[in-house]
Amino acid sequence: MSYHKRTAALASAAALAGSAVLLAAPTARADVVDVDYRCQTPIGVKTAVSPIDIKGVRSGVGYKITMSWQKGVSSSPVELGKGAMNPSATIVLGGAGSGTMTVTGPANQTAIPANTPIKVNDLSGTYTPKKAGKVTFTAGVLSIKALGTTTTCSPTNSPGPSLRLDATAAGGGSSGSAPSGTDPSGQLPRTGPDDSVLALGTLGGTVLLAGAAGVLWLTRRQPAGR
Repeated sequence: MSYHKRTAALASAAALAGSAVLLAAPTARADVVDVDYRCQTPIGVKTAVSPIDIKGVRSGVGYKITMSWQKGVSSSPVELGKGAMNPSATIVLGGAGSGTMTVTGPANQTAIPANTPIKVNDLSGTYTPKKAGKVTFTAGVLSIKALGTTTTCSPTNSPGPSLRLDATAAGGGSSGSAPSGTDPSGQLPRTGPDDSVLALGTLGGTVLLAGAAGVLWLTRRQPAGR
């Protein structure tokens, strides 16, 4: 194989390596976690288990966080008419984040029959990182207000995080694989598959530069006349 063909092959291999590295390092990872709730209701204690899913999407200088319940929790001894139930919840932050954030959502859009599990609508809120780093999001306390009463459901099984996010602070980079800076529209990168493509171009470019440096070094090392 000629010298020029060898250097071209090295550059191609470097680009492929950059792609593989980025695909293996996403900016966010979501897990569906079972949460054991103990609910203090106006008529006594009830328990329920619901898988919880939390997702994060870049929005402006922060992230839109959405919390979803895959099963109903608690119940009411009487029918809850349309719009009678208003849910909210807290999410416990860990890692580079601390404290809690609140997520809220719309009231029930259809009536909930008596003595049936209450399906909570998706709740959302905005998380704005104070610093870059890996942040975990774990289900906290769920509150359900209905008919002038409040039911409070607390996790009892110390659930693990439903979302791990490599957050980027406003005006700065991240400590992990998430790309930094802004795109031409002024929006910071989002989390998710589309961002992997954007980050792929970034790291791929870095690896290609390194490959080019290697080619230049090899070029300088070649004896004269070859």
